[in-house]
Amino acid sequence: MDSNTIDAGLMARMFLAGAKNLESKKEWINELNVFPVPDGDTGTNMTMTIMAAAREVSALYDMGDIDMVSLCKAISSGSLRGARGNSGVILSQLFRGFTKGVKECQEITVPVLAAAFEKAVETAYKAVMKPKEGTILTVAKGGAVKARELADAGVTDISEFLGQVIAHADEVLLQTPELLPVLKQAGVVDSGGQGLMQVLKGAYDAYLGKEIDLTVDKGTAAASNGVAGAAGYEAQAHAEIRFGYCTEFIIMLNKVFNIKTEMDFKAYLESIGDSIVVVADEDVVKVHVHTNDPGLAIQKALKYGALSNMKIDNMRLEHQEKLFRMSKQEEKPVREEDDLPGPKKDVGFIAVSVGDGIAEIFKGLGVDYIIEGGQTMNPSTEDMLNAIDKVNADTIFILPNNKNIILAANQAQSLVKDKKIVVIPTKTVPQGITAVINYVPGLSIEENEETMVAEMKAVATGQVTYAVRDTNIDGQEIRQGDFMGLGDHGILAVGTAISTVALGMVEAMMNEEKELISIYYGGEIAEEDAEKLRSQIGEKYPDCDIELQYGGQPIYYYIISAE
Repeated sequence: MDSNTIDAGLMARMFLAGAKNLESKKEWINELNVFPVPDGDTGTNMTMTIMAAAREVSALYDMGDIDMVSLCKAISSGSLRGARGNSGVILSQLFRGFTKGVKECQEITVPVLAAAFEKAVETAYKAVMKPKEGTILTVAKGGAVKARELADAGVTDISEFLGQVIAHADEVLLQTPELLPVLKQAGVVDSGGQGLMQVLKGAYDAYLGKEIDLTVDKGTAAASNGVAGAAGYEAQAHAEIRFGYCTEFIIMLNKVFNIKTEMDFKAYLESIGDSIVVVADEDVVKVHVHTNDPGLAIQKALKYGALSNMKIDNMRLEHQEKLFRMSKQEEKPVREEDDLPGPKKDVGFIAVSVGDGIAEIFKGLGVDYIIEGGQTMNPSTEDMLNAIDKVNADTIFILPNNKNIILAANQAQSLVKDKKIVVIPTKTVPQGITAVINYVPGLSIEENEETMVAEMKAVATGQVTYAVRDTNIDGQEIRQGDFMGLGDHGILAVGTAISTVALGMVEAMMNEEKELISIYYGGEIAEEDAEKLRSQIGEKYPDCDIELQYGGQPIYYYIISAE
């Protein structure tokens, strides 16, 4: 092996090894969560992001004779659409920048690697509105700085180069608690940074020739987040199916695919089918269509480039199988029209939510589509794109309702060209409810966006859950099994009784300006217990309106807002 270069085949093996190493360490990375809550999901989000790309890379690798351009497209496109959570989106942007730096090279050298590391960091920092040091970004930047230093010093041996870069990035990771006090309090390093290190270390092992199992499950992404009700493309009708074949493929472009070309291609697909998604990203286009003649879609697509990742499913056959299972299980049938876009409208809404009660609240407020997700299961960028396709509106407001989902929503927004997407950066379910309540049909999109953002900021949110480990944070001594009240900016209350913690949390949230307290009780809380808590809060705050709603959310016993 030439110790001074990396070809496409070796880079593919390195990427797959990095993905597998991250996958094997995901639970350990989850446990690095700063707050001792049962939803630490950084490892899961990063793993699902990289494995979405690994499936595409593995398919190329198995075919043999892999080239750098196709490999870079698979890494960039796969991770972009599979990105989940802030850590996953940032990881996808690191891959996107890195592949831009190497895709034109048949063989990668140390100078090329150094420039690609710098491009990766530049791209990731641009994707985050307010970059925070002490995170995965800091670790990546530290590695890129060392890479530039080594390249400028004339290092040419890649083994030596990667070894020193990884060692330095590890040192930077160990310093993250000094940059983020919350990490120091919890006694952990940044989980996203640790995830990135596992990718780099796995890739380095492959470069060194260590024997590694590179097998990747070629199935669909695990734990894909569906949509409440008629969820996803495969929700089948109890009535006749108009278009029988669910057809998906990726076009590897060999000619210009501009906005006009995209619109013409979509118009053609609309003439032969429905449920159309066309997402263009640089030199690759992902296509989904329901049609009775997949060959027509394929022939048209071949005019723009070569095809990969082709998948054609007979939905009528699947439909019959599903009806048979439903008859055996005595399930309530799902109507086909529930999965089809409704009549065209000017403005539509998508909300991310978990819990049947909360979903019904959003639907009652006029939200068109609910993406199941939140803590522990952040929807991916592609989940967002699929939801956008289902809402038949010129302008669509997206309510992420979780700070860890906003980046994925923004990424989906940047990929949609035929609809105006407005992401309202709601960080909690109550903020999302307040935002949609304050939408006024008579106002312009810009005026509504300004009003919704302003009103959501007036909402204080608290959530009661349990601790999964001992820790000391925010001045609170926490033991495993304790109940905690989490506020917008930290832990507000800790105790051994749910109701006591809820009351303490509300007290910390209140001020003289608050007039409305809304309580959403979870699936593990009995209605009578929730009513009792409502009475206790009402006695303490007699001048406030107290609303009690069934939320049905898991993990969080209560979600309570004050505004």
